[in-house]
Amino acid sequence: MKSLTRGKMWCYAIGQLGWSIISGLIASWLVYFYQPNQEAINDGMISLIPQGRVVLGILTFIGLITAIGRVFDAVTDPLVGNWSDNCKSKLGRRIPFLRFSAIPLGLVFVLVFCAPIHGVSALNTVWLFVTVLLYYFLITCYCTPYTSLLAELPHNQDEQLKLSMCISLTFIIGTCIGYAAPVIWGILMSNGIQRIPAMRITFAGLSILATIFMLVPAFGINEKDYCDAQPSSSNMFSSLGKTFKNGDFRIFVGQDIIYWFGLAMFQTGLAFFVTSLLHLPETWTTYMMGGLTFVSLAFYPFITKMTAKWGKKKLLIAAFIGFFLTFGFTALCGDKLSFIPVHVQAVIIVLIGSFPQAIFGIIPQTIVADIALSDEIKTGESRSGMFYAARTFAMKLGQSLAMLMFTSLATIGVAPFGYRLVALVASICCIVGGIIMTFFNEKKIMETIGERSV
Repeated sequence: MKSLTRGKMWCYAIGQLGWSIISGLIASWLVYFYQPNQEAINDGMISLIPQGRVVLGILTFIGLITAIGRVFDAVTDPLVGNWSDNCKSKLGRRIPFLRFSAIPLGLVFVLVFCAPIHGVSALNTVWLFVTVLLYYFLITCYCTPYTSLLAELPHNQDEQLKLSMCISLTFIIGTCIGYAAPVIWGILMSNGIQRIPAMRITFAGLSILATIFMLVPAFGINEKDYCDAQPSSSNMFSSLGKTFKNGDFRIFVGQDIIYWFGLAMFQTGLAFFVTSLLHLPETWTTYMMGGLTFVSLAFYPFITKMTAKWGKKKLLIAAFIGFFLTFGFTALCGDKLSFIPVHVQAVIIVLIGSFPQAIFGIIPQTIVADIALSDEIKTGESRSGMFYAARTFAMKLGQSLAMLMFTSLATIGVAPFGYRLVALVASICCIVGGIIMTFFNEKKIMETIGERSV
């Protein structure tokens, strides 16, 4: 087997740059597009689907649709993971899925924002529901096999950590590009294009760019050069059952659900926090995400050293504490902290959040790789696809709950009370996630991996 060169690491990481642009746009702007606040309406947005808590008097249409989409997405993760583990293609177990799904994913992403009726319509609601389900299925077909390669391409802990750092960097850059969308459609609007067409043009352009990036590892990596894992023979339910028999994986999944719930609440709400709490232009969403990206990069060179000294578990718990402070501060920002200028408040959010963002960008996927390798050593069966699928299932379950809760919590009381409540709930989730992580037995897993190296 070939060693994983730095060039191939970046070739792989560029794929994450592609899908993170798309997922970042969905996470940041889907709710904002279909449930605009008053500031956005004043700037030219219109309602395309029924607004408010009109489903049983509790849920919003956009919240229900996105939550169902996430649940569907989560349910299909084990299915795609099992398909990938069992794949017998001459190209390998993962690469065929990357090639098949990249272009359809880019196309369907654009269609999500292209509701056919210019105004509130039941047809728009149906359109959104169908395209959201297609989007989540296709991103599963790309991401689950893609992340599985993280456990299979590297041959040692050093390569694994470096590869994880590469994809973490491209992930936050891709997400940051997603937050740059307002700058692009702002330029289009200044040239006479109306708000909604300008947003759609922006999404289409970024989707083309993202699709090109997703195709880079699909055609630039020969999977067979780096791993020779044999296809699994287990069916989906059997493989999923074996995966969740791993006690440490169950602990990891538990904290992961909580983490993604809190993060998705915060990420979805950032544009609202900026405009409704800080009363800053929506372009500040871009500035804050850019700031989080570049400041967190300053911590990257130290992550490897800190991991070697303190271990991955302790770093992840520290990151939970960091996000607890970040989200808690956000819940108070704006008028509640009037003695601090709002621009300074925005900078404080960026500075506090950058360190935990760096840790969560690198460490969790390496922990899954460690668990998968440890399990393979014990059982003799390579099921990294199912481990990453189950992890992605947890991630999307947390995100689906967040999308469901955000749109309901955000409409409680008189604005902006609901947005403060969202940030507070996200903050509390981080404490719960940190507590769950204390039960993770990192020492046992690393000893098992070490035995194979002897």
